[in-house]
This record gives sequence, structure tokens and C-alpha cells, in this order.
Amino acid sequence: MAIINFTKAERDTITPKIQEYFSNKLDLNIGQFDAGFLLDFFSEEIGPFFYNKGIQDAQTILYKRLDDITEAIESLEKPVIVRRKTDK
Repeated sequence: MAIINFTKAERDTITPKIQEYFSNKLDLNIGQFDAGFLLDFFSEEIGPFFYNKGIQDAQTILYKRLDDITEAIESLEKPVIVRRKTDK
């Protein structure tokens, strides 16, 4: 899997959230530069776990929808009556 790359706008949204978390939960102040490095670490090392979970969740939904579609199509089938020729 390729490394998850965020746009500048996404990084600008995520980085302050990392800084805020460290400040509020860990009572540590980290700069934007350090928060960016932490984001890169999580993207490369932890991101694939979240990505794979998202793929698994999407597959589950897809399989359910396919089952529903299959049932809907099968419900459209018409009964076929096979008649035997009578011997004369």
C-alpha cells in the first residue's frame, strides 16, 4: 500500500488537532513542525491499520448490498412449467 498523503489543507486541519491533544491530554506543548512529524509517523506506521479496517467495512457493506441485489433479481424470475408430451 502506498503511503497516505494528505493535502496541505488536510495537514493544516490535522496538525493543530495533534497539538491540541498533546496540550490537553498530555500537558505537553509541541510545535507545528513536531506535530507534522507525528502525523507522518502515524500515516506511515498506523495509517495502514485504519485503511485496511475501512476496506473491510466497505467490503462488508458491498457484500450485503450484492446479496440484496441478488435476492431482488431472483424474485423477478418467472416459474417455468415443463409439460410432458402425452403419448397417443
